[in-house]
Amino acid sequence: MIFKQVLFLSLLSFLSACMGQTKPVNTNGKFLLVGDTVQELAKDIMLVYQDSKEVYWFGTWQNGVYSYDGNYLIHYSEKHGLQSNRIDEIKEDEFGNLFFVALHPTASITRFDGQSFSKMTLTESTDWKLQDKDIWIRNAYQTEKVIRYDGKIFHELTLARPKHLQMPFEIYSIYKDSRGNLWFGTNPLGVCRYDGKSFNWITEEDLTEFRNEGANGVRSIVEDSSGDFWFNTEFRYGIYDSLTLKSDKFYTRKVSIGPLDGKANSDLDEYLSALKDTSNNLWFVSYLDGVWKYDTKQIRHYAVQENGKNISLFSIYQDKYGILWLGSHENGVYQFNGQNFEKFELPFNLN
Repeated sequence: MIFKQVLFLSLLSFLSACMGQTKPVNTNGKFLLVGDTVQELAKDIMLVYQDSKEVYWFGTWQNGVYSYDGNYLIHYSEKHGLQSNRIDEIKEDEFGNLFFVALHPTASITRFDGQSFSKMTLTESTDWKLQDKDIWIRNAYQTEKVIRYDGKIFHELTLARPKHLQMPFEIYSIYKDSRGNLWFGTNPLGVCRYDGKSFNWITEEDLTEFRNEGANGVRSIVEDSSGDFWFNTEFRYGIYDSLTLKSDKFYTRKVSIGPLDGKANSDLDEYLSALKDTSNNLWFVSYLDGVWKYDTKQIRHYAVQENGKNISLFSIYQDKYGILWLGSHENGVYQFNGQNFEKFELPFNLN
């Protein structure tokens, strides 16, 4: 199924929906399913997520979360049971439970089981494991901890620093590769791979903030169709399961596509978010310079603007229909129509 124009009956149904507000009902720490039916999204949509029931969820910077099922747009906030109106991550377990994560000022997780909201408790732990069904979540900013949810316990784990760089760091991104290994992108120490047994760090200069105080850190990680890893666009990394014969490193650093705009003194060799789409194209999101696509042969730039000015972007996401979405800091949501990214507007239905 793909997005189509609004069908007449669905449009009437949507427009006739009451913009009502119901009161949350607290039952043993849980809040019964309630929410406000609305007709517009907030401007600060930072991320998009489509759950296993094909419902869309839009997480905001400070306005809670919205759900959209093709007919109704529902808004949830702290008054409905969320632990925070800031949504940094949305996760889903094998049973369809959703977890809304806030990372500031401290990590908090709210579970939504389809009927109620519940506050989750974090447990200090040293139980590092790599299991297929585990959910991995970033912890609060300015901490070296991550969270592993095994279906019962939210283990709060501390990532050990590389021996030669004993300084504080933050974990900015978590990525599971095609072999099931986990990668942690940090600021300022580079990236760390966890294979279930050991931790291997890559602390090359291009991945750290030592050479550039204003660098973003490794905020996004993506594996391309050949198995190489992109932690920025300046270099890519070939990874090996064991040490090579010629080096004590488990990786090879290769020259990549360089700055996205091709300029020698560009600062577009780092990106805020990235993904590999279903056609194996790589997409890179910059903060104020739009989106860049690399199809293994050429780089193409897509400007994302409002009133002729570049907007501040945050994330990119591909849904189950193959549609690309962009989350922004203050300009709402954008969709890729095959030619460019256009502002996402309601109402529409899923057919």
